[in-house]
Amino acid sequence: MTENQKHTFSILITTKNRLTDLVITLEKIQYLLNREDVVCLICDDGSTDGTALYLQTNCPEIHLIQNSKSYGLIYSRNRLLSMVTTDFAISLDDDLHFITQNPLELIQDFFKYNQDAAVLSFRIFWNKNEPTTIETSEKSVLMQSYAGGAHAFRMKAWSEIPNYPDWFIFYGEENFASYQLFKKNWRIYYLPEVLVNHRVDVKARKNNDDYTIRLRRALRSGWYLFFLFYPLKTIPRKMAYSLWIQFKQKVFKGDFKALKAIVLALFDLLWNMPRILKNANRLTPIEYNKYNQLAETKIYWQPEK
Repeated sequence: MTENQKHTFSILITTKNRLTDLVITLEKIQYLLNREDVVCLICDDGSTDGTALYLQTNCPEIHLIQNSKSYGLIYSRNRLLSMVTTDFAISLDDDLHFITQNPLELIQDFFKYNQDAAVLSFRIFWNKNEPTTIETSEKSVLMQSYAGGAHAFRMKAWSEIPNYPDWFIFYGEENFASYQLFKKNWRIYYLPEVLVNHRVDVKARKNNDDYTIRLRRALRSGWYLFFLFYPLKTIPRKMAYSLWIQFKQKVFKGDFKALKAIVLALFDLLWNMPRILKNANRLTPIEYNKYNQLAETKIYWQPEK
């Protein structure tokens, strides 16, 4: 049996200047990296904090690729996915680790018994610390999309759709893929049996220096998707509602960083309109209605009281 035939899972991690977080993640999942059926690939997106040297010195078993300069999260994920030779690829953020101790068996079994499953999205606890309880009454459901940094992809399904749009830079790539998969009759499932800890303080993000750029990228990716996939007659209403919500919940409450993000995101939308029109793959009205009947993507989990 060859080396590639032994491997069933590829664990993919993209990182940039977050060596401390990455080290914690690798320590937490070391028991998985030691398995013969697992290969780990990491893309260092132009880090300047010694990430590459650390991995080369301390983790020789990891397949490291480097971008000479930063090209963005989505570009890096495409690079990693292009190198996968296993049946399944698990994408993890560099500040996220498994709580569930036997995730690979659960993932493999679900894919085996659900042949229409393209992606399995995990249950995510967002907190600097692990949850005090891991029990949940949630069940697997079909969803519209999935969590970009906490999911497993069936590579056969990935091979049938376009690569992530690296011009999005950050945010929106999973929704882009979800529409493409839907049109190919692949499905996305929530898999609550697999619990992960995303070591992030979500509320504190608003005070971070990158708040404006994160909001700008989130808004424009959503608007890009409207014009790429929505039936034309639905777009004006969706755009108007999106803008109204941003002004109502942020700008009218004095969040002028949000106003800056909105203006810049609108400029990005106009600038990329030729590219959007060239790559449009619109849902038919029937497909659009069926897609909207699916459960919304489950991103945040809290222990039940």
